[in-house]
Amino acid sequence: MAIRCQFENSSDIGVFAKLTNTYCLTAMGGAEHFKVLGAELKSKIPVVATSIADTRIVGRMVAGNRKGLLVPTTTTDKELQHIRNLLPDSVRVQRVEERLSALGNVLVCNDYVALIHPDLEKETEEIIADVLDVEVFRQTIAKSPLVGSFATITNQGALVHPHTSLEDLEELASLLQVPVVAGTVNRGSGVIGGGLIANDWVAFTGMDTTATEISVVESIFKLQATTSSDLLQDIRTSLIDTM
Repeated sequence: MAIRCQFENSSDIGVFAKLTNTYCLTAMGGAEHFKVLGAELKSKIPVVATSIADTRIVGRMVAGNRKGLLVPTTTTDKELQHIRNLLPDSVRVQRVEERLSALGNVLVCNDYVALIHPDLEKETEEIIADVLDVEVFRQTIAKSPLVGSFATITNQGALVHPHTSLEDLEELASLLQVPVVAGTVNRGSGVIGGGLIANDWVAFTGMDTTATEISVVESIFKLQATTSSDLLQDIRTSLIDTM
């Protein structure tokens, strides 16, 4: 299921939240439209409201998967302790000393593979491989090194910038070992990472996302099966109630 939401007046929800299979980090605040994240997720995974380096752009500052979370060195001790206290013990939280400190823009990953900005330090690459327990590839998407801005990846599939060439799509599918499709969110925006967050069972997109874009998201991340089974369950329940 893909759900529309927004943070205050912004449809760039990927800027303000980070979602994995074991936790969700969100910026503090946000209007009612943003609280749908907590309502949808809190029964399954912890939803942690926090700041990173005293900013609200949590989704752009951090990177992670179900095994780990990487934060920039500018993250305060208080923020780090707050996150560690609320995340599952199985999730490793690590500060990364990296010049390109907006980690969410320069790194995108699922639970098995990470794509990183070609200019990241070798040491950072080793930390990513170790903490997130992934294979790491230096890559560009649509000729841009900002792989985290222009892609969203789960263990089911990947959605990337609409200008990604066919050869690049094939190469990415080979590296990630999941289906990859080029598309948009938020009514034609190619900044996929900024407008979409997803894990293996749910996705959240900006409020401006069209029905066509939503159907592509649900298809590539294999979220329709869940929706139809929920629907069948609802129909069965209502039938039993009427009988």
